[in-house]
Amino acid sequence: PTDPRTGHVVPRPKGNLSEDFRSAPVFIMGKVIMVTGGTGLVGSAVKEVIDAENNAEEKWVYLSSKDGDLTNPADVEAIFEKFQPTHVIHLAAQVGGLFANMKHKVQFWRNNVAMNDNIFQECHKRGVEKLVSCLSTCIFPDKTTFPINETMIHDGPPHFSNEGYAYAKRMVDVQNRMYKSQYGCNFTAVIPTNIFGKHDNFHLEDSHVIPGLIHRGMNCLNEGKDFEIWGSGTPLRQFIYSVDLAKLMIWTLRSYEESDPIILSVGEEDEIAISDVAYAVAKAIGMPREQVKFDTSKADGQFKKTADNRKLRKYLPDFKFTPFEEAMDTTVAWFKENYDVPGAVRGAVAK
Repeated sequence: PTDPRTGHVVPRPKGNLSEDFRSAPVFIMGKVIMVTGGTGLVGSAVKEVIDAENNAEEKWVYLSSKDGDLTNPADVEAIFEKFQPTHVIHLAAQVGGLFANMKHKVQFWRNNVAMNDNIFQECHKRGVEKLVSCLSTCIFPDKTTFPINETMIHDGPPHFSNEGYAYAKRMVDVQNRMYKSQYGCNFTAVIPTNIFGKHDNFHLEDSHVIPGLIHRGMNCLNEGKDFEIWGSGTPLRQFIYSVDLAKLMIWTLRSYEESDPIILSVGEEDEIAISDVAYAVAKAIGMPREQVKFDTSKADGQFKKTADNRKLRKYLPDFKFTPFEEAMDTTVAWFKENYDVPGAVRGAVAK
């Protein structure tokens, strides 16, 4: 059969299918939105927002690694065959900390390129109406001017430490433009700044700044120790709460029509010092402010990495971001409530 919306052939399901699977064509004339990496930090936030909407005209599918290996073309083909998506949000990626990125550059390049290529090919082949991929500000040139904006991605090499990951992600931007130019595909990408929220990776050694501080701060509180922060705490960063990002990604899927990427971030006026992040963590976990100490013998790192959100504000001038301390309180409450639940918190240490 042919899909009247796109003119593309709709493959028929094959094999011995379950009752649930055979009922899938009920949704074919509506929207079927498939989210890769659907159980992680951002995917879980998308699910939270969508569940609250309760939109009967959309069927959302959230993939995890259990659904298949996205680096394997046969697995990806089977996933698309099974769920028949009309729209895709592509969040899945091989990610890691500094050490992993430096040690395994080839694997970060190959696995991410393979994943992305398989997703792009299936979306094109099956006439998927919209594909939104997720990039990162770490793909921008190492030596650049600030604030960075969407036009500057390819202006110079990324930092050498994560070049495998960064170049693989940069190619998503190139693919979006090529697929639109050659085939008319409606593929695009978003570039969030530092994301935090529920369902983050809270590993003590291999996590981003906020989840790492939350976990370490809780340990210090429980052990009656000072909460020591490396550096002076003066560097500024832009943080986006995962639920806010989810809302903006859903808007991108439904309403943003450019193939060029869009930065999803709070503005420069909402940059926050690392010291204020530490104090917000302390307040949320119930630690006295005076227990937060700064080890100024340790290096601070880059003072600012400001991203320009003027393109977002052109489209959504009135979007309200969740206040930082409110988002922190919600994240910490979730961490505390779920820490002892087996498998609930990535990075939790079994007792």
